Amino acid sequence: MTDRLTTITTRGGDGGETSLGDGTRVPKDSIRIAALGEVDELNSQLGVVLTETLPAEVVDCLTKVQNDLFDLGGELCIPGHVAISERQLVRLEEAVATFNAQLPPLAEFILPGGSRAAAQMHVARCVCRRAERTLVALDKVEVLEATGIKYLNRLSDLLFVLCRVANRHAGQPDVLWQPGQNR
Repeated sequence: MTDRLTTITTRGGDGGETSLGDGTRVPKDSIRIAALGEVDELNSQLGVVLTETLPAEVVDCLTKVQNDLFDLGGELCIPGHVAISERQLVRLEEAVATFNAQLPPLAEFILPGGSRAAAQMHVARCVCRRAERTLVALDKVEVLEATGIKYLNRLSDLLFVLCRVANRHAGQPDVLWQPGQNR
């Protein structure tokens, strides 16, 4: 790794193109680069979430997710490369089930908010959904391995549940939607 990152400023992108992991040059505004950027933004938002006070099992879970997102970035960076596995999908599904089992049933939609950690996690959930939409758009142009899209779909579910876990950890109630409250 140290040999790969010795030169940070290369000037290679000054003309509006960048290199994929296989050396292919593509425009910086291509849908593939947009997908990479949104996965990177999601990972960065999770980094912000992880600066908050969270239960150790949530920190462990999200740290694994951050590594998975780097795997997904690698998959997007090298067309045809597969880095996200069914095992990673199962891990997310199990995490959703485990964390959700600790929560009271939800009878109403919730609004983003409550604790700062939950609010930051809601932002991450929205970024995750945007990244998922961009991968779906890329898949219409260049067929992708389905596990990346599935991973982001499962991850948005997990982030929703973890918003509630974060509020509970902070002693904050979920912020419930009150339909028609302001009519």
